[in-house]
Amino acid sequence: MDSNNWLIVGLGNPGPDYAGNRHNVGNMVVDELARRMSATFKSQKTNARVAEGRILAGGPKFTLAKPNTYMNVSGGPVAALLRFYKLDPSRLIVVHDDLDIPFDQLRLKAGGGHGGQNGLRDIIKAVGTPDFTRVRVGIGRPPGRQSPADYVLHDFATTERAVLPNLLSDAADAVEHIAADGLQAAQQKFHAPSA
Repeated sequence: MDSNNWLIVGLGNPGPDYAGNRHNVGNMVVDELARRMSATFKSQKTNARVAEGRILAGGPKFTLAKPNTYMNVSGGPVAALLRFYKLDPSRLIVVHDDLDIPFDQLRLKAGGGHGGQNGLRDIIKAVGTPDFTRVRVGIGRPPGRQSPADYVLHDFATTERAVLPNLLSDAADAVEHIAADGLQAAQQKFHAPSA
């Protein structure tokens, strides 16, 4: 087996009603990676849709996955994917939305808690360790008194949609960079300098 295999999981909710929601930005990023690989998602027995390939010849092999479950119960499919591909959690990158990061910013990290992100909470429980890499895509906090639960299940605002392709491209670049050069190098490249 190729030693440079990575499982990239984009978190979101299944179905067209959720496709444009902020909560589905993880799915959007793996869609961008699949586009770069000219790969198509296919149903798989792990209860996920999967696309496989490489972006660069001789580069890392990516298994892109979108669980068929709702985000809050993503753990079962992710654990099944790791078993199916015989990968250690250290070869897992989870891409997800993050309310605590301003819109149009990324944060990359390995390990740590779930920060209230229920998809991550379920993955940590199912996989048995928090020791995997996360690409946290900033969606910002809801305006006014809107509840976070309501905010994440709405589509991006018109002004955000103008910027969204660049954010998705940056997040996909970050995944590629982590796999090719390691997390630390990717953090130095993609973390916005603090003011």
